[in-house]
Amino acid sequence: MVASAPASRARLHQVLAPVVSAAGLDLEDVEVQAAGRRSVVRVLVDRDGGVTLDDVAEVSRTVSEALDALDDSEPGVLAGAYVLEVGSPGVDRPLTEARHWRRAAGRLVAVTRVDGPAVTGRVVRADDTSAVLDVDGTEVVVGLSEVRKALVQVEFSRPGEPEPEPELDETDTDDEEVDA
Repeated sequence: MVASAPASRARLHQVLAPVVSAAGLDLEDVEVQAAGRRSVVRVLVDRDGGVTLDDVAEVSRTVSEALDALDDSEPGVLAGAYVLEVGSPGVDRPLTEARHWRRAAGRLVAVTRVDGPAVTGRVVRADDTSAVLDVDGTEVVVGLSEVRKALVQVEFSRPGEPEPEPELDETDTDDEEVDA
């Protein structure tokens, strides 16, 4: 049985934040879900410059050790067997922290404001209080406190990037010699 979800989640976040931070990463989220007799613990980590598979593997070991120690010292927070999943947030994660905005520099974002019109633009730069978006060639400053929701938009090809060269099949050439 898993303890009450909010209490368990808050306690896990409190325990795991310093462990993840010691690995040089930011703890973005912790989620616990019941899955039969087990719990699934999902831990999302990130950092400026992104996270590698080696980073995820290393932090998985230390998070697992911390969870095992927690289970021994505080039974009921994470009772019984669990499956640990550690990863990085996907592109569809909402931008809720200033660090998310900084990491989204150069990306196209759609912003819904608390008051005022929605805006879609490319993040030029961001600091702890605001983000500057390029909206059709005009810089628009958006205060982070005025953002209701902000999502990075998926782009298959970004403006200014060269189109990829088509790959040629080595057997497909026009230079073949034909004997007559």
